[in-house]
Amino acid sequence: MTAIAMPAPDSAVMAKRAEIVKALQAIVPGEGVIHDETEMRPYETDALTAYRQMPLIVVLPETVEQVAKVLRYCHDNDVKVVPRGAGTSLSGGALPLADGVLMSMMKFNQVLDIDFDNRAVVVQPGVTNLGITRAVEHEGFYYAPDPSSQIACSIGGNIAENSGGVHCLKYGLTTNNVLGIEMVLITGEVIRLGGKHLDSEGYDLLGLMTGSEGLLGVVTEVTVRILQKPETARALLIGFPTSEDGGRCVADIIAAGIIPGGMEMMDKPAIHAAEAFVNAGYPLDVEALLIVELDGPEAEVDYLIDRVEQIAKANKAGHLRISTSEEERMTFWAGRKAAFPAVGRISPDYLCMDGTIPRKELPKVLARMRELGEKHGLGVANVFHAGDGNLHPLILYDANKPGELAAAEAFGADILRLCVEVGGVLTGEHGVGIEKRDLMPDMFSEEDLKQQQRVKCAFDDKHLLNPGKVFPVLHRCAELGKMHVHKGKLPFPDIPRF
Repeated sequence: MTAIAMPAPDSAVMAKRAEIVKALQAIVPGEGVIHDETEMRPYETDALTAYRQMPLIVVLPETVEQVAKVLRYCHDNDVKVVPRGAGTSLSGGALPLADGVLMSMMKFNQVLDIDFDNRAVVVQPGVTNLGITRAVEHEGFYYAPDPSSQIACSIGGNIAENSGGVHCLKYGLTTNNVLGIEMVLITGEVIRLGGKHLDSEGYDLLGLMTGSEGLLGVVTEVTVRILQKPETARALLIGFPTSEDGGRCVADIIAAGIIPGGMEMMDKPAIHAAEAFVNAGYPLDVEALLIVELDGPEAEVDYLIDRVEQIAKANKAGHLRISTSEEERMTFWAGRKAAFPAVGRISPDYLCMDGTIPRKELPKVLARMRELGEKHGLGVANVFHAGDGNLHPLILYDANKPGELAAAEAFGADILRLCVEVGGVLTGEHGVGIEKRDLMPDMFSEEDLKQQQRVKCAFDDKHLLNPGKVFPVLHRCAELGKMHVHKGKLPFPDIPRF
């Protein structure tokens, strides 16, 4: 696939590349600076692999002091910086820039403090999501947000994108589980927000940083809350004759005042792919499958299982199985957790979308999505965080067939516009990045976007941190009040692709 030309990189920065390499090597000695093209190749993309760009230089700092010095140097010399965690972003949030330094934080990989009395853990940003749970599970604790990539994704990246997971319905997204951070501004200043306490005085800058996609600062330390594992956890596997029936069941469960620990839904293509991949025992004669997990005291769980069973039967459930052991419960979840790689076995390529809708709109959106698939001539496998309305349609295409990637992009853009149309939002946990950047005017007014950029300017007045992401047009801070947002070509203009 031919590459679409990127906007011309800053020629002055490109001309002094050797000088930048030498300056960064003085700050991060040894193997901390990568500038050979072959060695930089692993950093040319994140998990949105249709889009690739080689960085100017890659730097791997090991200390906060090094991070501060690198950022201060880049600020003083007008060099752009793209922060990167594990590279699992599905929105192109860590896509490099040809004239920018890519700063990998994966050498910050230590658990610094475990405080069971305050139910808090302090870690460096390169620690994996699952690594936090593994550090405390021997005492019966865990870290609640659990994205499907939790074995690989870093907690710093989770903060950048405000990641969720299958248990975020009851226990919240990253923003609900982070207590404090240490961060470095583009000027090299080190600041702390929050701590082990549950709330902070003044403006909620911690909330502002969570989900800021690397545009405001670089996180160097994270304090998260941990939870005690519930006494009992059981799951129901419920099959429905239509996706609309499953969607109505989701809405009815929440309307009944029941908040499951997790509630996930898959449609028929996703069910068959996951079952072939994991052999979880999923029924193959249903159009939709709902996994509902209930946790808490045993008596409460037993009562809620009965109520959910009644609601499911009222919504035409044709298959219902309740876990009878911890092993069986984990098997139910194994297929769902493996849904993304499983779909990779049935299609050469796919785009993993991410939008959020009001729960009551789920039947309508599913029906419209089928119509959109016919319009664009592509298949789709649907995986949902159904309880909080977070959709993950996996659009199936073949990048080797001319026009299919463009059709997949157009299909994805239509799905996201549909989410906004029914009262939802463009993203639930994957972030905006480049993927949804040019759809932002479909959700936000011109003044909304201006105000968001004014926040960006307060932290980064030169627009050096991760420019080109989130905002369809980046305005000069001094002229922001005079600028107008231009709706660019949708959905991915001027991004190299292979």
